Amino acid sequence: MSAPDLKNSPDPKDAGAMTSTTAHYLELKKQYPDYLLFYRIGDFFELFFEDAEKASAALSITLTRRGKLDGKDIPLAGVPVQTADHYLAKLIRAGFKVAVCDQMEDAAEAKKRGGKSPIRREVVRIVTPGTLTEDTLLDAARANYLAAIAESGGNFAVAWLDLSTGFFAVEAIPDQAGAHNPTGRIKSDLSAILSRLHPSEILLAEKLLQREELFELWGDWRGQLSPQPNSRFDSENGRHLLQNFYHLATLDGLGKFDRAELAAAGALLAYVELTQKGLVPRLDRLTQSHRQAMMRIDPASLRNLEVTRAMAGGREGSLLAAIDHTLTAGGARLLQQWLVAPLLDRAVINTRLDAVEFLTLQPALIERLRKILQHAADVERPLQRLSMGRGGPRDLLAIRQAMLAGLDVREALRPQPAHTAPLPALLADASQNMGRESDLLDRLERALRPDLPITARDGGFIAPGYAAELDSLVLLRDQSRKAIADYQAQLVRATGISSLRIKHNGILGYFIEINPKDSDKISKDFIHRQALVGAVRYTDPALAELERGISGAAEKSLALELKLFDDLLAEIKARSEALVQMARHLALVDCLVGLADLAVKAYYTRPILYEEPVFRITGGRHPVVEQNLPEIGNFIANNCDLSPESAIWLVSGPNMAGKSTFLRQNALIAILAQMGSFVPAARAEIGVIDRVFSRVGAADDLARGRSTFMVEMVETAAILHQATPRSFVILDEIGRGTATFDGLSIAWAVLEHLHEINHCRTLFASHYHELEGLSARLAGLTCHTMKVKEWQGDLIFLHEVIDGSAEHSYGVHVARLAGLPPSVLARASDILHFLEQRSEERPNAAAVMDDLPLFQSKPSAKRPKSGGLGAVVAAEMAHSPPPPPPVTDELRAALRGIDPDSLTPRQAMEMIYQLKGLV
Repeated sequence: MSAPDLKNSPDPKDAGAMTSTTAHYLELKKQYPDYLLFYRIGDFFELFFEDAEKASAALSITLTRRGKLDGKDIPLAGVPVQTADHYLAKLIRAGFKVAVCDQMEDAAEAKKRGGKSPIRREVVRIVTPGTLTEDTLLDAARANYLAAIAESGGNFAVAWLDLSTGFFAVEAIPDQAGAHNPTGRIKSDLSAILSRLHPSEILLAEKLLQREELFELWGDWRGQLSPQPNSRFDSENGRHLLQNFYHLATLDGLGKFDRAELAAAGALLAYVELTQKGLVPRLDRLTQSHRQAMMRIDPASLRNLEVTRAMAGGREGSLLAAIDHTLTAGGARLLQQWLVAPLLDRAVINTRLDAVEFLTLQPALIERLRKILQHAADVERPLQRLSMGRGGPRDLLAIRQAMLAGLDVREALRPQPAHTAPLPALLADASQNMGRESDLLDRLERALRPDLPITARDGGFIAPGYAAELDSLVLLRDQSRKAIADYQAQLVRATGISSLRIKHNGILGYFIEINPKDSDKISKDFIHRQALVGAVRYTDPALAELERGISGAAEKSLALELKLFDDLLAEIKARSEALVQMARHLALVDCLVGLADLAVKAYYTRPILYEEPVFRITGGRHPVVEQNLPEIGNFIANNCDLSPESAIWLVSGPNMAGKSTFLRQNALIAILAQMGSFVPAARAEIGVIDRVFSRVGAADDLARGRSTFMVEMVETAAILHQATPRSFVILDEIGRGTATFDGLSIAWAVLEHLHEINHCRTLFASHYHELEGLSARLAGLTCHTMKVKEWQGDLIFLHEVIDGSAEHSYGVHVARLAGLPPSVLARASDILHFLEQRSEERPNAAAVMDDLPLFQSKPSAKRPKSGGLGAVVAAEMAHSPPPPPPVTDELRAALRGIDPDSLTPRQAMEMIYQLKGLV
């Protein structure tokens, strides 16, 4: 049955049409039409109408009915308040947003207001993917960014914040007027930023959503988009929101922001205010991110290189998973930030490398620090929850544990006689920022019990001895509870009912419960309270008196505990900036220690960085592939030298020989080096790289109507337009998705463009052996191949890169390894043998290449139509060719008349057919 149409339902203000609860629900639902409404009734959050049907399907919970509206049953679904976070997480992952309506008073308080006043309820929070703060809803190892995209005066900007930690930044994208394809460049820049951040939710103005030239970009992120009214992206409004939030008269102290940056940052603040319903989070000072400071990795390259996510989906199998030796949540988040935004400043990179090297020289220090960090809890997220009034006793415990770890880290980094060198700058700074709040740590250690409840309202979290008044109230409460147990024993003796029990619930309070068959044994003082199928419940004057004593002591002790919690919270809020700094330095140490541990255990080496465009890798290895081998050392290491005189390597060899692995490993080594990590190589000398481009592997894009070949061409076009002399490019099998001559022509032209125009360091893998002739014409191109060995009819891949060109493609051998039927393999071998014989009768294609001018196209005559290669092969294989006749004078005359310098490739092919005819 479908839910009633809310648009056509009775007016919520018409009290005679429905219950007050239903009327209030409908009134709120009209305010939040795009959200599922969690409406609290007692111990449950309930959903009605269409919301109930959606939640029931998404959560696999029972859909029931309660009451009627317009003569139709009202669908109902509900989840317990205590486990609401679990269900919220499932709904958020399913793409829903939720408005949470909570009870602001209990039934007793409502009664005090007199009459039949309903319990007061309000929407206290809007839960969206980008505004989560609870650990149960978040991935501890990953930042949860809320982003906003704004445009003003032709300039774009992206602002982002992590509400769970307080991080807040903005990056401007200048007007691209004058650039090649300015709209495409803006889309490319926006896409690169979003891919780097991978935000959970993206805000943008409704008018921006309608920009036709950005439709493809919005399509890529359609699951994260949250369109907002255009008014929320007003730059002046953004300026005022920022000034009010930071209590500043001017923003000059934060930086110089353009209108697009102000609009984007202001939209984020407005959205946070809307969703948090008056709760003010702690946010860092707004910082400006500058793309000129970091290596840029476009979305296709992040995907192709599997930097943070494997092609199969998920984190496992990615570079991030392979290098992550961090032990804390903050360290894991920082490592990912470093990995997707490698640096360009050699000095800053070297400060990280100095710290990693210092640690690698002291394995005992690494182990000591790792033992400490194992017990360091996250600080930023608990602190943020506490600042927003959502924290509990366990968040206080997390801060205490982190502070203890900070003290131990500072002690471990204290200069020791065994240290052969002073602490590097990063470690020294981190050490100085830990252990400063020792008085707060002492207070938390005295205040908290070892086992803590989830929420402060559960009570029982303040340790004995911390507050004398609380100890007295707890003693009175516990003595009263003991009195209950003693009274139960007294009643059992007096009535002779051995099964008599005194129990408690939230409705009846304390009550006496017996089996109905024992009703004739009760005292005349018993007062009937409730009858159930298998039990009867009573009270009596003595139990009521005991309950009053217990309730009074329990209420007073809980009230005092809550006051003490608020006192601790106030002190933590007052020191929040110092605690955030401690947390981030703890994460920094964890990140550096993790990289050092990786370097020691995986035999990584420190890269040497230059400003000149060099790239010399000795004994390079793939950081992910080698981890999947049975033992360290089984991976075949390879050298790569892309010095200016050989900046382009043309790599050939059969499939499965390791070409793609070789290409990828060098790109990953560059990324690791500039993020500040040691690298999997015996030696690495790298000139700072501004951008990494990877066109390795491709799939079709059916949603956009793009074939595999079209995707390949789009990615290649982006490389040719954007690569600079400081870039690093890897290209694999360009042109393989189309006809042979088309593919060869494209690959040829791309190689020439990279050599003559882009001047970038390039690894270019191809099966087109004709391209090897370009090495004689392009000074910076050298040929290399994957070494293989044929042994007794089998092909052995040695996975070693050597100088020279591949002798064969070995496609049939690879097909045999793949399990093709023997009959197909035999037929393929016959055809291959015939085609190779035929090719020996024709001029070498490399000889034709020598006569082709660079970057010059001329009209060519159309080649006569033929029956196709298949027809030619079939016909000619059926008849053995006759022996070639002697060379005639006519043939000699034709040869003398050829002007090689004026022939295009097609004209050369025509001439070959003409000469063949003369023969």
